[in-house]
Amino acid sequence: MVLRTEYIATVPEHMANHADVRPDRIAYIDDERSLTFGGLAENTARIAGHLQRMGIRRGDRVLLYLDNRVEVAESYLAVPRAGAIAVCANPQAALAEVAHILADSGSRVVITDAERLPTVRQLAREADLLAVVVVGDAEGLPGPVEEIAYADLLAAIASESPRDCLGLDDPAWMLYTSGTTGRPKGVYLTQRGCFWVVAACWAPILGLDSDDVVLSALPLFHSYALVLCVLGVFAVGATARLLPRFSVTDTATRFTGGPEGDVTVFPGVPTMFHYLLDRVGDQGFTAPALRACVSAGAILPAAVNEKFEAAFGIRLLDGYGITETSTMVTMNWPSGTRVMGSCGLPLPGLSVRLVDPQSGKDVMPGEEGELWVQGPNVTPGYHNLPEATAAVLVDGWYRTGDLARRDVNGYLRISGRTKELIIRGGENIYPAEIEDALIASEEIDDAAVVGMPHSHLGEVPVAFVVPARPGRLDREAVLAGVRARLSSFKVPDRLIECDAIPRTGSGKILRFRLQQQLVEEPCRTGSTAVPAPSSTSSTAAGDSTPAG
Repeated sequence: MVLRTEYIATVPEHMANHADVRPDRIAYIDDERSLTFGGLAENTARIAGHLQRMGIRRGDRVLLYLDNRVEVAESYLAVPRAGAIAVCANPQAALAEVAHILADSGSRVVITDAERLPTVRQLAREADLLAVVVVGDAEGLPGPVEEIAYADLLAAIASESPRDCLGLDDPAWMLYTSGTTGRPKGVYLTQRGCFWVVAACWAPILGLDSDDVVLSALPLFHSYALVLCVLGVFAVGATARLLPRFSVTDTATRFTGGPEGDVTVFPGVPTMFHYLLDRVGDQGFTAPALRACVSAGAILPAAVNEKFEAAFGIRLLDGYGITETSTMVTMNWPSGTRVMGSCGLPLPGLSVRLVDPQSGKDVMPGEEGELWVQGPNVTPGYHNLPEATAAVLVDGWYRTGDLARRDVNGYLRISGRTKELIIRGGENIYPAEIEDALIASEEIDDAAVVGMPHSHLGEVPVAFVVPARPGRLDREAVLAGVRARLSSFKVPDRLIECDAIPRTGSGKILRFRLQQQLVEEPCRTGSTAVPAPSSTSSTAAGDSTPAG
């Protein structure tokens, strides 16, 4: 594989190239707007100039708080041209979550839409804002700071030229962690880090190029969407059709017939592919140009991967990435050997280690260790959190907190988070392997496993499950399937039926919410207690050595 070094460049350098080579090609399109590469160069220059006039200085933060749409991609590229850092918040976040991001980031300008303007006006009373930029028509009484129409920024020539001053290693974007285990942290991302992932993964492995049309329902406030669907598309000169959110019916109808052309690449998270398989798997969808689907953001069960490819005849490539590594660390290739259930091979040029958390020594193939990563895509650190940064960045290595195993051929399989480990009577249990066993059952649409305190065993696994047929769950069949695949001590002590598994926008399970439910409703209806393993087992006796 050849690293596509031509893609490791700054935003202004890419802008100049595309404006010259493909000014009329559509870069981004949604149901309201389409934006060519020529228009993108002009618009981002104007927005950057206006931001500078408002008082934005080099290194300031600008918060993007609006639904998936062309303006998000446009602003992601315009803000760095002003020398500032683009921050993006979940448009569905609760008021307290947005307040935290606004205060923690110290953003000086907010770019939002009319729907979220009342929330911004409320928060602006306590924030040190220069202005609020509004996409769409503002309604109601104006807020406590100046409000400017986004359309006016595009229509008026700015009095200042964009600074275009950020180097490859300066922070250009800051995304917040999903907060699955604690308070969200702002992660700095650089142009070198993000475009290196394009050069090492999306271009050479996926084969992303200027002929591609990417259909994206991914939330743009996540690094996966930012680096592939905004920056990857931008770097190679492709086109992205942006959907406001994922819908099986809507997505299935978008693969053909758009003004941008037929879709060639569809990235998603495991939940999306599960729903596509469940809703239209028996009838397929028309996608003559679609050459690959990509899954990342959470663990893709092997059963879902295999069933999807069998139903649709399209390669579904799984990969592993995290915000702190500008997304991708490993990827399955569309050609050659693939190991279903694995997240593929490390990106060429990236250094990866699996380290025993106790001894600090590298583990052997087949053994489990914490995944450490070193490379150009690793974050320079967290915003205003030097101690948290020092805890995860040690001697040039980023300690992911994820546990994994590597086979003799180098394929990695993520087994869980160090903080999610369930220790039952001295035996280590990882939720992901139980979830895989549960989802393999035709009775289960989705599942999540958490630990529950136990007076004798320390803790035991409890499974929250979404039945494929609500009200008709064959619990014994489900448990028999788990017993056939896993050791007895890994069988969940309780099955709890629920309507949906709480997840982040990228598909990660919000386990702390499920654990809160266990505390608040320890004996919910619709749950089945499972007998503990025999007292003759080492787990019940508590005399086993914890697994590696």
